[in-house]
Amino acid sequence: MTVRRDFKDPARCRPDLVIGREEPFAEAREQLARGGSVLLHGPAGIGKSTVLRALAADNAGGAPTVLRCSATESESHLPFLALADLFGLVLERVCGALPAAQRTALESALTGRGESTLQRDGLALRLAVLSVLRALAAEGPVLVVADDLQWLDSASAELLGFAARRLGDAPVQMLCAVRTEGAEGQEYDRHLRACPPDTRVVRLGPFSRTQVSALLDHRGYTGLSRSTVRDIHRTSDGNPLFALELGRALAESPARPRPGEPLPVPTSLRALVLSRLEMLSDDARRTLLVASAGARPTPALLHAAGRDHAEEETAQAAALGLLATDPEEPALRFAHPLISAALYAEAPAHERRAAHAALSTAASDPIERARHLALATTGTDPEVAARLAEAAALARDRGAPSVAASLGLLAARRTPADTADAADAAGAAGGAPGPDERRLQAAEDAITAGEADLARDIAREVLTRATVPAERVRAWMVVIEAAGQALGEVDAVFPQVLADAGDDPRLLALVHYQLAWRELVVDGDFGKARREAAHAADLAARGADRRTELMALAFQSSTETLMGHPAAPATIKRALREPQDPFVACHHNGAGMARFRWLLMSDQLPEARKSITGLLREARRRGMVESEVHFLRFLADTELRSGHCGRALDLARESLRLARDSGIGEGASAMLASLAEASGGDVERALALAREAADHAEVDGDQMYLSLALAAFGYAQSVAGDAAGAVRSLRRVRELEQGMGITDPARGRWHGDLAEALVRIGEPGEAQELIDLTRVHALRLDRAGVLAVLDRAEALVRAARGEHEAARKQLASAQARLGRLGYGLEEARAAFALARLRARRPGAAPGHAPYDEAARLFRRCRALPWLRQVDTAVAAGPVEPDTVSADTSAALDGLASMERQVASLVMEGATNREIAARLFISVKTVEATLTRVYRKLGIRSRVDIVRLAAGRRTR
Repeated sequence: MTVRRDFKDPARCRPDLVIGREEPFAEAREQLARGGSVLLHGPAGIGKSTVLRALAADNAGGAPTVLRCSATESESHLPFLALADLFGLVLERVCGALPAAQRTALESALTGRGESTLQRDGLALRLAVLSVLRALAAEGPVLVVADDLQWLDSASAELLGFAARRLGDAPVQMLCAVRTEGAEGQEYDRHLRACPPDTRVVRLGPFSRTQVSALLDHRGYTGLSRSTVRDIHRTSDGNPLFALELGRALAESPARPRPGEPLPVPTSLRALVLSRLEMLSDDARRTLLVASAGARPTPALLHAAGRDHAEEETAQAAALGLLATDPEEPALRFAHPLISAALYAEAPAHERRAAHAALSTAASDPIERARHLALATTGTDPEVAARLAEAAALARDRGAPSVAASLGLLAARRTPADTADAADAAGAAGGAPGPDERRLQAAEDAITAGEADLARDIAREVLTRATVPAERVRAWMVVIEAAGQALGEVDAVFPQVLADAGDDPRLLALVHYQLAWRELVVDGDFGKARREAAHAADLAARGADRRTELMALAFQSSTETLMGHPAAPATIKRALREPQDPFVACHHNGAGMARFRWLLMSDQLPEARKSITGLLREARRRGMVESEVHFLRFLADTELRSGHCGRALDLARESLRLARDSGIGEGASAMLASLAEASGGDVERALALAREAADHAEVDGDQMYLSLALAAFGYAQSVAGDAAGAVRSLRRVRELEQGMGITDPARGRWHGDLAEALVRIGEPGEAQELIDLTRVHALRLDRAGVLAVLDRAEALVRAARGEHEAARKQLASAQARLGRLGYGLEEARAAFALARLRARRPGAAPGHAPYDEAARLFRRCRALPWLRQVDTAVAAGPVEPDTVSADTSAALDGLASMERQVASLVMEGATNREIAARLFISVKTVEATLTRVYRKLGIRSRVDIVRLAAGRRTR
């Protein structure tokens, strides 16, 4: 969909403004670049015309002649109209080259001054169109752009098809768009007859929720909550035109619909379906209204709701295209969700209430019955409110927190205002919860469902009138939770909530738990975060709040694990003691997660995978969206460490999709997706995702995830061959972690990558210092996997110093240990480093032989970027050992290791690109290294280095 300033303005498309159509746009553009033709197809409003115009603008520069036509339904009966649009401005240029009979027939058809018809002048007209296109193609490439091909008059379609099939090698391309309906839209076949034989068919499908959100944002509809965007996506069925019109209606509406209420359908969209609705009988229309109000309507449900002739009336609707029929599907389905929404919006309020009243007794599910009962009544009603609260609890137990939130809000609206609001008062007197307590429960359900903006709005509404400290603190907790990683944005909340908590240990425990997160995320101080968490756990124990106590202990144990604190195992045991809380047990910040993190950092990969898989399963069962996002990410991390790069890539992409749809954990998911892409997918994509993750962390002021994002960026840079860039990124990670007090090298496992990158840029001394310091902590914490990676990096340091045999032995040992621990990708990287060393041996086998083992291991991991590095190494050929003279060696003694290697290869006559391939560094790094060599040796160019090799003095 091309985004413009005004939806009604003429399109002024640029390819960089195409949103949500990147893949089909790229597919079509590549086809056009190859000289082929393209036929776009999809349903009305899906964005065909805007993509077509963007493609035409993108390709106009390569075609001196662009012929355009755009047909309409009202004009489709006029013969030769499309042909007149195409040739009207160019006919005079080429008509002189046409034979007289062809020219006469064509001019008569286009001007209407004669009586030319396909029956009378068929051959002459066909040949004339072909001749015109060939004459224009003789002057340069021709692009024919035809929109709404389905409305093309039959005469023009026939003539274009005749010419298209006979153009041969003439540089004439067609870019067309045609409306098709249905999921597959195969009716485009008949329109292919008007296109060349090499035409590529590109289908434009519905937008995802993330794409709809991006489209609305670009149009300026940024104030919409994610739950509202979800409703827009569902109602529009991903159709960008419909989504924009729904967004426009919401933006122009003085009051937004409350949760559970349907979206307002603008008149522009109602008109698309109301004309067909008017053809229904009154009874059939009422039956469809009942169906539109139901969650999953069936003929049996409609009968139970009093619609005695449901079969006949729904058959009438299906014949008009209002219902989609499926013999194997008992539920009735509207042909498009917009039909249901428009029907419901058009119905008078009393008819809607009547439909809900009928369904409140007909529906078999207690949740549905309660919802319909609420929508059938007006005002407050304690009994209805109680039934809704019970239904919300049932939905919560079923793992549908979003439904629970919606029902909870309905319950709050039906709860009389004078009902006791305070939870303690309700408990003491046995009274029902008040409306604000039910709102807060709905807000907490919304948090669980990943609808943070809805939760925040509910909580702030409660805060405008609540006076009871427990309710105010509970509402503040929702506001803080809804901020996610951007805790710096709610800094001003903490003094207020501390004042509201007073000296109540139960309430203070909640506050200090969130303060622990603030210390970690905003200030990056693990020590203070640990102390706040411990204090929160003590307060919760005093206040008999087991849930908060367990969450605080889990947080404390996680910080201790990352810090390398010796108390971590004992704190994890405390967090896992009975009694447990089911919610905490499967929460992404709960004790189960703390145990998983410990297992992962302790090299227990099989047990870690089993643990995180169980947590993911339970989070999905409960509908805990944020936990699902993070558990998917951690499972991807586990698979990546195990060397299952393909599986990790799928999981990381799934986590990122869910994060973007919900707006939760986007930075963290982008960070892990970057690691997975760099290992098993696309390195450029990895770099972009790492930048995105770092941007999220910077914007949120999140020091913890900023270091992880930069570590991912450094790894991606290393895989891309940018050793200098990797060093810059990973040095900053080192500074951040030192500032935060993180000493466990298993937290980010970036140390080996930094050491290896330092070797590549000629800084083996710094690399060895890093290895020595990191090894101390790894030995103290028994991090076997980290130690093996450090040995791999140290072997490269030794090789840079000329200790090749020692380096080979150390690499072989590291490879074997990594294999035993189950680190498949790290094992393959050790094998690759060993292969590169062996390729330097005198008499090393040419070709792929030295790299067979590394290639096999990388293939097993599906580590495609690393396999490409193997191919590059093979193509570069064997690296000969240094053979410079003693005098030359003495001249190079003042150079760093990398500088010596580069200088030696220059002496052998290698180009910068060949040096980069042999040393696995970028060409830019080679150039920078040579600049340092020139400066240190007091020379000016590569020629002077070659003279050194020949033993001649340079000036």
